Amino acid sequence: MNKKIEAKRLDLFETAEKFGINSKEAIRCSQELDNLLNQKMQKHENGMQPEDAFKTRGRRTS
Repeated sequence: MNKKIEAKRLDLFETAEKFGINSKEAIRCSQELDNLLNQKMQKHENGMQPEDAFKTRGRRTS
């Protein structure tokens, strides 16, 4: 999964450079990257025990 995410991230950078950050192509690529990241997050959350997921939701990272 991490390799797919990194490949899509590079694809997004190249697409944005070629067509512009607000282009249809870059937006499509960005949405695909978002989907991959969401899938990874869901897999991570589903692998956690319910009490572990509850503990991490209120945690601040600042």
